[in-house]
Amino acid sequence: MKALCWEGIDDLSVKDVPDPGMENRQDVIVKVTLTTTCGSDLHLLGGYIPQMRPGDVIGHEFIGEIVEMGSQVRRHRVGDRVVVCSFIGCGRCWNCEHGLWSLCDNSNPNPTPGQKAWGFETGGVYGYSHVMGGFPGSHAEYIRVPYADYDAFPIPDGVDDENALFASDAAPTGWMGADLGGVKPGDIVAVWGAGGVGQMAARAAMLLGAERVIVIDRLPERLAMTEHHVGAETIDYTAVDVLAELRERSGGRGPDVCIEAVGMEAHSPRPEFVYDQAKKRFHVETERPFAVREAILACRKGGTVFILGVFAGTVAKFPLGAVMNKGLTVRSAQQHGHRYIPMLLQRIAKGELVTRHLATHEMSLDDAPRGYEMFKKKEDGCVRAVFRPDSR
Repeated sequence: MKALCWEGIDDLSVKDVPDPGMENRQDVIVKVTLTTTCGSDLHLLGGYIPQMRPGDVIGHEFIGEIVEMGSQVRRHRVGDRVVVCSFIGCGRCWNCEHGLWSLCDNSNPNPTPGQKAWGFETGGVYGYSHVMGGFPGSHAEYIRVPYADYDAFPIPDGVDDENALFASDAAPTGWMGADLGGVKPGDIVAVWGAGGVGQMAARAAMLLGAERVIVIDRLPERLAMTEHHVGAETIDYTAVDVLAELRERSGGRGPDVCIEAVGMEAHSPRPEFVYDQAKKRFHVETERPFAVREAILACRKGGTVFILGVFAGTVAKFPLGAVMNKGLTVRSAQQHGHRYIPMLLQRIAKGELVTRHLATHEMSLDDAPRGYEMFKKKEDGCVRAVFRPDSR
């Protein structure tokens, strides 16, 4: 079959790879209908996620049709249209039973690197390095889905493919940030990043009753999209002092909940950006945490900061004193999407949550390397490049 493969830093190619096969009686094989880029995939392109191997198929956000299934699959049928969570959960371990799906004890067949780096391994992820299990990704014509009864979710008839696609990762990740960040009716919420996850976090905060939701970014097209499709307020961080502006908009108190949806390659107009970028490039440090630092400094005393952006290692100049002296709660997680996907699909079906506007550029899988170049460089207002593997 045809697939998009990682060949090295900033090197992607579309080539023929072996078709996936059934490995367990709980597996299904899914014919991929739509699959999309994600900001965390750019960390793979930059070489910042360890244990990528030439020829690895990337991609983790997708929908498709079940074409084959194992004898122990009970909740699906061949022909079902499904959205699949990007994280793989077994559904039976302690973490899965407690809703901590991205921390599954059984889905990552390569636990040692994560244990060495973080103390414990994560669950498995499609197309996201051998640290996260080495599973082939979704930028392909077909994909094997383990634990299908837990990880694949039927798409309601009233939900079209473009809206269902982002229920795989962007929407549940964003919703988790607002939910586990403790957004309550009447809160003022600030979100760093107006990409897919940031927009979904902002919309989730609004649906959870926040009084004001403010999204911080620098790209005019993303800010305009956030205002038009999400209905949130925006701040261009290159034009104003973000800390002063947030304090002004929150009556001097600061936001109740600050959600960081940028991750390890954050941009900043300040001089220290060049310094931190150089340190990262030469592997002196692994992250550029500008947005995290700003969220911590902006948050009101006693407030909550939720880190949604992907980080892999260590950071310098972390404002631990601000966390302690302001009495902040800091939370983070990879997405526990299984908690949210069924609810999100229902909200999409009711029109409460719209996601299809994120798919700014749709193309065939053959054009995926160009799609990633546009996505990385934010060319032509690209928020997400979406690939149709079956288009010729």
